[in-house]
Amino acid sequence: MASVSFHIANLLEKMTSSDKDFRFMATNDLMTELQKDSIKLDDDSERKVVKMLLKLLEDKNGEVQNLAVKCLGPLVNKVKDVQVETIVDTLCSNMLSDKEQLRDISSIGLKTVISELAPTSTALAASICQKITGRLTNAISKQEDVPVQLEALDILSDLLSRFGSLLVKFHSSIQHALLPQLASPRLAVRKRAIIAIAHLVMSCNNSLFTELLEFLLTELARNQSTSTTRTYIQCLGGITRQAGHRIGEHLEKIMPLIIKYSRQDDDELREFCIQAFESFVRRCPKDVSLHINTIISICLQYLVYDPNYNYDDEELGDSMDMDDDDEDGGGASDEYSDDDDMSWKVRRASAKCLAAIISTRHEMLRDFYATVSPALIQRFKEREENVKADIFFAYITLLKQTKPTVVQDPDAMELEEGPVMQLTSQVPNIVKSMHKLLKDRSVKTRQGCFSLLSELVQVLPGALKDHVSVIIPGVQFSLGDRNSSSNIKIDTLSFVNVLLVTHCPVVFHQHVDALVPPIVAAIGDPFYKIASEALLVTQQLVKVIRPLDLKLDFDFRPYLVNIYQSTLARLTATDIDQEVKERAIACMAQIICNMGDSLGTELSVCLPIFLERLKNEITRLTAVKSVTLIAASPLQINLTPILRECVPILASFLRKNHRALRLSTLQCLDVLVKNYGQSMSPSMIDEVMKELSSLISENDLHVSQLSLALLTSICQSSPTSVSGVMKDILPQILVLIRSPLLQGSPLQAMMEFFSGSCGLWEQWCWLP
Repeated sequence: MASVSFHIANLLEKMTSSDKDFRFMATNDLMTELQKDSIKLDDDSERKVVKMLLKLLEDKNGEVQNLAVKCLGPLVNKVKDVQVETIVDTLCSNMLSDKEQLRDISSIGLKTVISELAPTSTALAASICQKITGRLTNAISKQEDVPVQLEALDILSDLLSRFGSLLVKFHSSIQHALLPQLASPRLAVRKRAIIAIAHLVMSCNNSLFTELLEFLLTELARNQSTSTTRTYIQCLGGITRQAGHRIGEHLEKIMPLIIKYSRQDDDELREFCIQAFESFVRRCPKDVSLHINTIISICLQYLVYDPNYNYDDEELGDSMDMDDDDEDGGGASDEYSDDDDMSWKVRRASAKCLAAIISTRHEMLRDFYATVSPALIQRFKEREENVKADIFFAYITLLKQTKPTVVQDPDAMELEEGPVMQLTSQVPNIVKSMHKLLKDRSVKTRQGCFSLLSELVQVLPGALKDHVSVIIPGVQFSLGDRNSSSNIKIDTLSFVNVLLVTHCPVVFHQHVDALVPPIVAAIGDPFYKIASEALLVTQQLVKVIRPLDLKLDFDFRPYLVNIYQSTLARLTATDIDQEVKERAIACMAQIICNMGDSLGTELSVCLPIFLERLKNEITRLTAVKSVTLIAASPLQINLTPILRECVPILASFLRKNHRALRLSTLQCLDVLVKNYGQSMSPSMIDEVMKELSSLISENDLHVSQLSLALLTSICQSSPTSVSGVMKDILPQILVLIRSPLLQGSPLQAMMEFFSGSCGLWEQWCWLP
């Protein structure tokens, strides 16, 4: 304690230095000390530190002032309640100072103290709140000094949000101080008053809440000025967002007024009304149900509200469009300025409100596809980028709500089929609206298109099978454009991957010439995320070019060299990102699995690389999965060159304390034994068998199941190699068979083992 007091005393002495650097360093050291949990100050040191920091708030140097304010946060929890009250009193007094800099720094100090007050110290928090609240309400009521008002409103909002329940006896006076500010000539004052009121309603009593709503409804009915009407509607929206559960019972009085004002010729007023609707939809879902159709109707009306722009030429041909756009663009620029046009805010608010309704009203899905969906599709041509993004988001929300779920009830399935069928009929219109947008100059627009189309094909696999020719040029544009950002390339590749996964391979065969070059080019991109995504797409593209489960006449060989060489370049590189390494291994495995019979001598080049990756701790899991894929190929790839070295490595993995690696290795060995058992020597089998006895137990039934499956395969493919080591494994099997935990798939694996090995029991007759 003595040493701490001495150190603090030295720092306080330096803080009085005439040199600003000394004061700064001393204050910085003090903050470091205060942040230590172990520090404890005696009463005298507390008093001196508090006094000095409050003095430094008036320092001539701004950096010293800022540090002094930062010290107040940790100091509050290190000193006694009396000192905290002294700090708050001084800061409140400084708030009314004539010096602007001192006022600002003191308001920051008060916010810091409030944020650091522990919610558990109720007595101190209540005392501090009561001291501050009276002064704040007085400062707010005096409209002479706007900066003081703004700071006071900010601090009061913080107080109410953290300690509103401790200020119950002040709620009435706070409300009476705040309500007149809603009519303040300064918009900044009104906005902060709305925030404070929204925090107040979270903890005030019902009578005060009813009084507040009566005031707002009365003022809205009077409609003295459009400006204040906007503010009152904003206030209702703010209250709903914070305490929607309380406003529901008053909604029948509120809605007629908001609907009336939403139809007035004032863009800002319309925007605030629609934002209020959105708040009601999200926070009062039950009470607003009667008004949902009205809100949808208003939103659909204003979704197309764009009085300063002509969309009539959209249906004309491409050449006509370009000519008309030039003419209209020139005329429009003479008639109005985009800076004065506020209609886009109304359209954006409408799109957001529709998204809110769609996300909360699943039962209205059929109605949405009948009315809302066509309107949203029609508005994909929106000229304002931010509004277009919200329209895309609203439609993506609709698609997510449509995503079919796995259900047992046939009646529920019928309900699902309705919206899905409606969506299917609207796919041509969606693609038609997206056609030009896929080549739009705006990256944000193209990203929105790809996000929407990705969601569409996940909800409705195969939906774009008749429209691939329309979409591929947009993919080429985004991947080939030199000015395209890395984000749009990644999003485009991600969409192509989803498209390939969700459609029949035949759909893409006539477009392979267009798809392969940009994807192969992306594999060599220096940015690792693009290369990684391109390898993932290539893996899927290989399955499309030569699907193993379909007999097709499509000739894949012209594309093989490019795909193979670009993937091999990534596979052999050592100075690349981990994700790219793993994707390159998986991609090459897919190429060998699907096209290995056409690689010829190249197999002797790439197969040894898999051995190297198996020996690498970082890539071994991916390499094991890749060897499994190659070994399972119906093309019966010749793995003899690597088999002798590969099997012992895999056997060693069974000893590793890495569950995922064990599971993948057991699956890999099982496939190898089934398909290449004749090429495996007895010594290889022995190495594997020695590791199996420790894996068969009730401690991990999944590992036991795969071990038994492997054992069954070995018994069937190489029965002569089993008897020598079976005496170590069979006792473990007999222990497991008595376990009460054995059921399901592990039990089935056990039965298959006994069934498959029954012919070998004569060799195991040493058993009692």
